[in-house]
Amino acid sequence: MAKKLFVGNIKWGATDQELEELFAQYGTVSEAIIVKDRFSGRSKGFGFVSFDNDAEAEAAIEALHDQDFGGRNLVVNEARPKQEF
Repeated sequence: MAKKLFVGNIKWGATDQELEELFAQYGTVSEAIIVKDRFSGRSKGFGFVSFDNDAEAEAAIEALHDQDFGGRNLVVNEARPKQEF
C-alpha cells in the first residue's frame, strides 16, 4: 500500500523535481508535488510525496523531518486524509 507524506516549510523556489530527488535517497518515489496557488502559480510552501513502500516512507520521515532544505527546516509527516466540509 502506498504511503503519502506531507512536506511543509519548503523553500519558495523549490521544484517538484528537487523534492523528488531529495526523497528518492530513501526509496522509490511514485509522486512528488509542490502545491501551487492556482492564480499566481507560486508555491504555497508545502507539498506531498508518495512512496509505494511504507518502510521507505518511514525512513524518509525519520531522516528528513526538521532537516535543512535550502535554508528552511522541513516538516515531514504522514499525510492526513482530506476532510470534506
